[in-house]
Amino acid sequence: MSKFSSYNFAGQKALIRVDFNVPLDKKTFAITDDNRMRAAVPTIKKILKDGGSVILMSHLGRPKDGPEEKSSLKHLVSHLSELLGGTPVLFANDCIGEQAFLTAGMLRAGEVLLLENLRFYKEEEKGDEAFAEKLSKLGDVYVNDAFGTAHRAHASTAVIAKYFAADKKMFGLLMEGEVASAEKVMHQSEKPFTAIIGGAKVSDKILIIENLLDRATDIIIGGGMAYTFMKAEGGHIGNSLCEEERLQTALDLIAKAEAKGVNIHLPSDSVIADKFDATAQTSAAPSNNIPEGWLGLDIGPNACEQFSNVIKRSKTILWNGPMGVFEMEKFQHGTKAIATAIAAATQAGAFSLVGGGDSVAAVNQFGYTDKVSYVSTGGGAMLEYFEGKVLPGIAAISE
Repeated sequence: MSKFSSYNFAGQKALIRVDFNVPLDKKTFAITDDNRMRAAVPTIKKILKDGGSVILMSHLGRPKDGPEEKSSLKHLVSHLSELLGGTPVLFANDCIGEQAFLTAGMLRAGEVLLLENLRFYKEEEKGDEAFAEKLSKLGDVYVNDAFGTAHRAHASTAVIAKYFAADKKMFGLLMEGEVASAEKVMHQSEKPFTAIIGGAKVSDKILIIENLLDRATDIIIGGGMAYTFMKAEGGHIGNSLCEEERLQTALDLIAKAEAKGVNIHLPSDSVIADKFDATAQTSAAPSNNIPEGWLGLDIGPNACEQFSNVIKRSKTILWNGPMGVFEMEKFQHGTKAIATAIAAATQAGAFSLVGGGDSVAAVNQFGYTDKVSYVSTGGGAMLEYFEGKVLPGIAAISE
């Protein structure tokens, strides 16, 4: 049993770092996507059920000069109460001010307190020790359940843990699930292991591809970044996206993969358009022979079949990045085909992990969230983990 699940929070004030960095409507400040809040609910409920109380801290947005209305966590209070089944949520207008300490001090079993935005203090992002120590005095136990910020060495995610004894700091259920799923893919993967890497730029994904060359049997490359590989191999890509300064990098990655016996799969054909627009004229072409004036905006039908066959015979699957501009209906078929193939492989017994904002948005949009093994909440954190980096928020608890 996990440390969190076996811990009895009765009579304890649990200080939880959550990731409530949710999008708000600019006019009404209504929450437009509450997935990150929902993800934290099981952790909160377990503590309350034990007879503990909960103090929640998070950041919201990127406030530059202290408090601002659009970044106040007060906009989340009523919805959070709903998610917790009507449990009242108290709010402190600061995170280390007098009201925060008075309210936290009087908190009784079963009660929830939400602190104001941590980033209203510059000390948060600077990893300031005095700020972290002040925060630590609000609770008896520290729980980090914010995987989305685990790659930041901020006061509330990494520094604060040093002020709690080893048995008084732990991951929450969400963080445990994230870490366990990532570990399973990187260190306990069954073969064949297929990594599907998409998105616009090779430069964004070089480190993850290099790190996966020692683990994956197959790497599927789609999205805009595929055309840099196509051009590097001498193909004609028309007006498709291309990082000219990364052509040699693409060739180096192909050579490294070949040397290690890893299969790199590039899309054989593309859905092409005469402009980057939802109303563009479309056609199909080999990905290495796209006419001038046209650009590839999705993988084509042959590539969909080719990639799906690779995915369906896989035992471990990692998906990071879409195959095309799936936000536009004309160019979403490739990304949807990948999601469908991953769901089929998962049903057949494969372990599948979807990470990265656009991939997560795609599985949500196409209704496959419950048909893959795990959907990560942490875009940047997940990417850095798969690049082989040590995440400060994880290290602080694991040390």
